[in-house]
Order: sequence, then C-alpha cells, then structure tokens
Amino acid sequence: MDLVTWADIFATAAHAAVKQTRKYTGEPYINHPREVRQILLKFATGPITLEQEAAALLHDVVEDTGVELDLIVATFGEAVGELVESLTDVSKPEDGNRRVRKQKDLEHTAAGSPAAKSIKLADLISNTASIVEHDKDFARVYLHEKARLLDVLADGDSGLLNEAYRVLNAARSTLQSSVIVKRVRKYERFF
Repeated sequence: MDLVTWADIFATAAHAAVKQTRKYTGEPYINHPREVRQILLKFATGPITLEQEAAALLHDVVEDTGVELDLIVATFGEAVGELVESLTDVSKPEDGNRRVRKQKDLEHTAAGSPAAKSIKLADLISNTASIVEHDKDFARVYLHEKARLLDVLADGDSGLLNEAYRVLNAARSTLQSSVIVKRVRKYERFF
C-alpha cells in the first residue's frame, strides 16, 4: 500500500475512533484533511512530495486524537513525522489565554520547514471558508490570527501563499458585507 493511501486510512480511523466531526457541519472529520491535501495539490506552484501529502492527511491526528507522534514516525517515517510535528499546536490551556496560546503556536509554526508551512497554508485556506460561513463572530478573531500567521508562512509555496491571501481578503469582504447588511436591516424599520 502506498504512503498516501495508508495515511488516509490511518487518519480516517484515528479521527473516527474519537468520534470527531467537523464543528459546524457534523460531517466526518476526515473530509477536512482530505480537503487540505487537495488544496495543497491544486494551488502549489512547486513540487509536493508524497510525504507532504501524507502529512496533510495526518496533520490533526496528534493534536486531536491522542495518537502519539512516535507512532506517526514509526508508521510513516521521520520525514512525515517532522512535518506532522511542525503542524501540531504546542500550546495547552494552562499556558494562558487564547492570545498567549496562539503566540506560542505561531512561534512553533515559524520554526517549521517550507514544506510544513505549505501544508499549513492549505489548512488555513480550508478552515477559513468554513468559519466565515458558519461563525461570523468568531471569524473576526480567527481572521486577525490568520493574518498574523501568514507573516510567518511567507516561505511556504508561493501559489498556496497567494491563494491564502486571496481567501483571507475575500473572507474579510464577506464579513464587512454582512456587517453592512445587519446595519441596513436594523434601520429598515424606520423607512
């Protein structure tokens, strides 16, 4: 069995074992890592390795399912393990408030390789549309955090970086439009 197929099977089983679903839609969680892989392949201007494809599928396994990084390394090799480690948030709730935790995670991401940062860009692209569509209030916080994240992802793949900026700007426009619509509706009763 090839590396990418095995990573897909492993990630599917890991997320299903903890009954993880997508927050806003309730769909199987594996749909998100699969989308991240597809975004990686679609928008990258440079070559994408099989290890990057596998890591895209596995990028949330350690963080969300209790699977240890050592098992990822033993199963998929050092290269995939290094990518997954770079993509796994290191902050814990006891580290402080959200701002403090996100800063810690940002510094961890900044130390990653360009290959890991390319996967992170694909993850950001995937998550942004869903959050803006389903949770406009949180999206304002999220988009601010992602704008900061893009600064440290600049040495990721240029095609993915450009798409991430495009998605971020489109999301900001969507939120701005929704604020205007709310204001108009608030005052419609006076007309």
